[in-house]
Amino acid sequence: MTAVVFEKVRKTFGATVALEAFDLTMHAGELVSLLGPSGCGKTTALRIAAGFERGDSGTVSVNEVDLTNRPAHKRNTGMVFQSYSLFPNLSVADNVDFGLRTRKVEKAERRRRVHETLELVQLGDLAPRFPHQLSGGQQQRVALARALAIRPEVLLLDEPLSALDAKVRGTLRDEIRRIQSELKITTLFVTHDQEEALAISDRVGVMSNGRLEQIGTPVEVYRHPANAFVARFVGSMNELPGTVAGPSAIRIGELIVPVSTIVSRTQLATGTSVNVLVRPEDLSLGAEPKSFLGALGVMGTVTSLSFQGAASLVGVQLEQQARLVSVLLSGSTSHPTLGDKVQVVIDAKHAVCELSG
Repeated sequence: MTAVVFEKVRKTFGATVALEAFDLTMHAGELVSLLGPSGCGKTTALRIAAGFERGDSGTVSVNEVDLTNRPAHKRNTGMVFQSYSLFPNLSVADNVDFGLRTRKVEKAERRRRVHETLELVQLGDLAPRFPHQLSGGQQQRVALARALAIRPEVLLLDEPLSALDAKVRGTLRDEIRRIQSELKITTLFVTHDQEEALAISDRVGVMSNGRLEQIGTPVEVYRHPANAFVARFVGSMNELPGTVAGPSAIRIGELIVPVSTIVSRTQLATGTSVNVLVRPEDLSLGAEPKSFLGALGVMGTVTSLSFQGAASLVGVQLEQQARLVSVLLSGSTSHPTLGDKVQVVIDAKHAVCELSG
């Protein structure tokens, strides 16, 4: 069952196009993240779903009901903002109760729902406190409880974790996912944090310039990016120059890579200059030059070592390409030392090829 559908939504602010032919279908009970840089249109899409903005064209429906022209106060959506937006003069319980009062829910039912949702977000003991007596993470839990108390059809989260420190952000992220899964509530989550989106989502939509570049599971978006923009934005990439050597091969320096192992999105003519994008974890190190099917090796010198706990990031200056690449090695792998001559072996099965320049 589809729960939320954006169909060909367009939105402009003066000469700026915020959304262009934006299409998105969300399934009931699904958590979808919209991920992208500032100004890509993700928050505009969220505000259109909430009714705070209206598209210039296109439609938005929830549970097969067209809400395109329905104002925000007549939509059954729950919104959580980045800045908490709690009422400082109201207690935790009264903040959660606010939306229920405005909807004229009967008093006994209001009390029951306030207690229920505060317990859900593990703040039952803090009901009498005021916002200034809470930590940032606790305030955001109150905001989440307030949004959930009205029993919305759709939960909308506008970068709700960005104002928190790293440890609290990770804990609350997991709590949001737990609560969303427990309630099976359809949720649209907006973030610019790729790690956050990959960790919390059923599907991730990567946006650029008002368009949805790719929508897929976290694994699909990370391992099989639709284009070079998605590849660069989600995770990190090494870039190597090359040329098309034929209908089934790309030349990188003196080495030939079978094009069947590269995700190439266009038909490229022989001699075309290209960039080959490959992730640090798809590179490995060896001591002797060699090549084998599906992989290629180039020589280089270790120039940096960055210990990251479970893994280490090794910087290598390549000899032929005069490029610096990063290689991610697991903690159990034997690591080189600065100045070592190494062979960088490139596993190209998840690489992305794009026209250079």
